Amino acid sequence: MATESATGGSPARTMDLLWRTGGDVERRPGPRAGLDVDRIVAAAVDLADREGLPAVTMRRLAGELGVGAMTLYTHVPGKGELVDLMHDAVLGEVYPEPPAGEWRDRLTSVARANWDLYVRHPWAASVGAGRPILGPNLMRKYELELTAVDGLGLSEVEMELVLTLVGGFVRGTVGGLHEKAAAERDSGLTEDEWWAATEPHVDKVFDPERFPTAARVGPVAGPELGGYSPERSFEFGLARLLDGIAVLVER
Repeated sequence: MATESATGGSPARTMDLLWRTGGDVERRPGPRAGLDVDRIVAAAVDLADREGLPAVTMRRLAGELGVGAMTLYTHVPGKGELVDLMHDAVLGEVYPEPPAGEWRDRLTSVARANWDLYVRHPWAASVGAGRPILGPNLMRKYELELTAVDGLGLSEVEMELVLTLVGGFVRGTVGGLHEKAAAERDSGLTEDEWWAATEPHVDKVFDPERFPTAARVGPVAGPELGGYSPERSFEFGLARLLDGIAVLVER
């Protein structure tokens, strides 16, 4: 039986906090300072959105909230549990309405909802993929996503695998979006500026006879795509992914 979640927190303590069941650490004695779990989690999400998950430490978060670090521990056991709570909190943002339409429309809604979530909260794409904590928002999300592939003649295992396939595709593609943003931030150069600075050096070493296919495709695809485009890769890849799922559904 696992005693830690993928984030290093205690699943039992996290589940108590998520579902507001017995053993809530909020009941421990200590200064309250007007805090509750929801306020702490909201501040942690905001900090992670601005500076990334590594910036979320109990000491830093206490400073953001204007309290002592030990005050946070009267509400949340530690960072591991806090990250699990943060993850479930942001999952509550998806699907204000259940995915609707025919199955391709429903799966498209699922993919776009996850893409938008990870664009808003980049850190969330790396949390909960391996050993998710089954909080109320995660369970609601899972239920609605299952209904997107229900009634298609797929087995229960195939339904799960289709959702895993779509989720993995979204996580991988949105990772490229954040990597591109990080490269622009770190270098101080836009995509166009970077390629303009690189092109003279490439011209010196590129041999079209050695790389004939690249010589044919690159000059056409590069200007057409405007450099690496995670958004376009997402749209193209999602369409091809749905085409593949259609073969399974029709079979």
